[in-house]
Order: sequence, then C-alpha cells, then structure tokens
Amino acid sequence: MKLLKSAAALAVGLALLTGCNNDDDIKYVDHTEVKIAAYNLSFDRATFADLVAEMAIAADQQNILVAAYLEDRDAMEPADKATAEKVIQIRNVAAIIQKTRPDVLMMGEYNNDGTGEDLSALEGFQANYLSVAQSIDGAGGTAELEPIEYPFAESYATNTGLLSGFDLNNDGYIATAEDLGTDAYANDSWGYGKYHGQYAFALMSKYEIDSKNTRTFQNFKWKDLEGAENPLLDGENWYTDEEWQQMTLSSKNHVDTPILIPTKDGTETVHILMSHPTPPVFDTGKNKLQNAAEVEFWHKYVTSAQDFYDDAGNTGALTAGAHFVIVGDQNLDAATGAGDGFTEVMAQLHADPVVNQNVTNGDLYPTSFGAAEYAADRSSAHPHPNRITAEFHNAYGGINADHAIPSASLNIIDSGVYWQASYQQGRLLFNDARIGNYGNGKDVSSDHRMVWVKARF
Repeated sequence: MKLLKSAAALAVGLALLTGCNNDDDIKYVDHTEVKIAAYNLSFDRATFADLVAEMAIAADQQNILVAAYLEDRDAMEPADKATAEKVIQIRNVAAIIQKTRPDVLMMGEYNNDGTGEDLSALEGFQANYLSVAQSIDGAGGTAELEPIEYPFAESYATNTGLLSGFDLNNDGYIATAEDLGTDAYANDSWGYGKYHGQYAFALMSKYEIDSKNTRTFQNFKWKDLEGAENPLLDGENWYTDEEWQQMTLSSKNHVDTPILIPTKDGTETVHILMSHPTPPVFDTGKNKLQNAAEVEFWHKYVTSAQDFYDDAGNTGALTAGAHFVIVGDQNLDAATGAGDGFTEVMAQLHADPVVNQNVTNGDLYPTSFGAAEYAADRSSAHPHPNRITAEFHNAYGGINADHAIPSASLNIIDSGVYWQASYQQGRLLFNDARIGNYGNGKDVSSDHRMVWVKARF
C-alpha cells in the first residue's frame, strides 16, 4: 500500500476510519456502500516524463493555458497549444471521476516508470486535478464539482515496453534499446509499448490497499495456462520453442489487490482483479488468442480451475467464496459478433455462477443512454450485429470492452456506465467541437467510458 503524500489525503484516510460527533468523541464509521470502477483514461503519452510534467501543472497555470486555447488556439505557440489540449483532457477525465465518485478506481493506460515504483504522476493527478474542483461543462465551464481525495494509490509493473530479446513479431529483426520509441521496439517487447511503462495501469482508493497480500502475475508464462498452445500461422508455430517457453501470458500484468473495507460488522476484503489484455487485432491472429488467454486467466483464477504461481513464488488461486471484482479494459465483448475477439470466452465468464448474474446477465448490466445514442448515430454507416445491446457499450467502435464483473458473493445494488447523451448534462466531457482535431475521444477525455458497480455491506 502506498499513501499519497498530501495533508488532504491523510485527513481523508483518517476520516474513513473514524468520525467525530459534537462532543469530539471518536466513533466507528459504518461504510455500507462501495462503488468500484474501471476506467481506461487514455493517458498514453509518448514518454512517462510527459505525463509527470502534465500532472505537475498547477491549477492557476492550467487556467491560463485553457483560457488562451479557447480564445484563439491557433495563436498559441505549438508547444503551449499541445500542453493546453492535454490539460483539458486530464481536467475532463478528473471531472468525470468527480461526478461519478468511485471509491475504488482502476485506471487503464496510466503510464508509469515500468516498475510502478514512481508515483509522481499519480501524486500530481491527485494534487492538481482531483483535489481541484472541475466543471461538468468541460473546458471553460464553471468549476462546481466537488473535489475528490484518494488517500491510497498503487501503480504496477508492466510488460509493455519490456524488451524480450526475441523477434516476437516475426519480421526478421530483433529490436534493441536503440530502437526505443519505435514500433520495432514495441513489437519485440513482451507487451506492446514504445518504452517500458507505456499503457500501464494504476489503482486509487479511499480504502486501504493491502499491498502485503497483493499478488502480481507479470511473469506467469502463457504456456502454463491449462489448455494453452503455441499460436499457429499458416500451420506453423508463431513462436519458436525458446520464445514459447518465455512468452508471458499478460501483455501488461494481472494483479490481485485486496481492498480492506471497514463496516459495522468488521473489515470486509474485496479482491480487485486488474488486467488490460492486448486488443485482439493488429496481427494475423496471435493477439486474438492472447486476448482470450488473458481473460481466461481470471476465469480460471476465480473458479480454482488450476493453481497459479505469482511473481513472489506463491501458488494457488483465489480462495473459494472470496469477494472480488474483475476490472479493466478487457478488449472483449460477451456478445456474439461484437468486435474481433473470441466473444465466447467472455460469455462463458459472464455465465459462470461464480460471478453476479444480476450484473452479467440481468437487470444490473451496466448501461448508458450515451452508448445507445452513439450506436444509433453510426448504425447506417457501420452496421452492427449487436444493436439490441447497444446500451451496454462503453468504447468507441460499438463494443462492451470495459468491465467491472463482481463475484456472486457481493450484494450489488447499482451499476452504470458514465456516458452522457447529447441531451444530458456532462455531454461536453465527451464531445466538444472546440477541442483537438475531432472534438471527441482522446481529444476531449477518453475513447473509453467508466464502468462501475456499487456493493452494499
């Protein structure tokens, strides 16, 4: 567990455990509802230093940049213009977080130093964006949203941009450190990344993160997933025998992080199971197989279908009956014909009684009006076989890519996807013609939407 270094964060952390009545007597706070969310933020910068620098910009300087951008962005120096656009994106993402107010937030595409040890980008995000009131009306709007504090944060090691020393994409060339920042470097890394730490993920929480009992599976080998086989290309193995022995299952990492939630009946532990599988595209089929394997990992883990070894050398799966929520951009829908991946793998996970069927197949499947409107707007140009479930979508392209899948043991009382339709307040956090080249997606906030579930204890 890593504690964000701010007085405000410390105060909030203490308030989570104690409360004061009028006589200043200490009492126990009864936490009954906890919102757990997954959000791919699209903070995939060219370098980790770029993200750190953007997060370090103080609010008053942000205001100057944004005002100049809105007045006449073409009159700005190119570097200032580019920075202003990044600031607007970060502020809009922060506004979405302040509006939805998750208690536990898994954040995809949050670059780090490769190891997860450097928390400076998270500290800057907290101090200069999340702790500062943002606007529901986007750039230039009145800052009326309530700041939000996360006393606890972790960033995790990643395979993205970690050079393998092999020709993993079979182009006849083995990338070296001299190729840093290029596709050649990214394609010969264990996970696609132009530097070590790109596309990593992080966790912020109002509740204590039990780092002593966190398990990571960065080094778990793909070959060791039961049923795994070396992918084939035109009848030939994709990987050489040596490569297959070393190939990691996870394109980033698979992380089991217990969150400790105090309630009137004692501490409840919820395992936050985080991953961000590779997209099932961009090659001749290997990524499609790896994406499915990365999703299948969690299915086997929560059902004790096999033993797993973690990076610390411990073995075993999740204890039967443990509370969990599988969170992250899985790049895989459960609906037949939706997207490019093996949807049956996600469908099998959704149908397993170990997960909460009211969420995965019932009335609490996370939805939004914005998704349904988006699907209707693009349906004539992009016919989609899954229009009947359009309200389930949470990513551009019309699929349910991002997931928050709770265990059957959790009492889930609500869920949602934060994606505002054109007639709802908050629309400018997603679509704003004043910003960037396209006025949507990563220009404005992200090309993914936050998905969340709320548990009652």
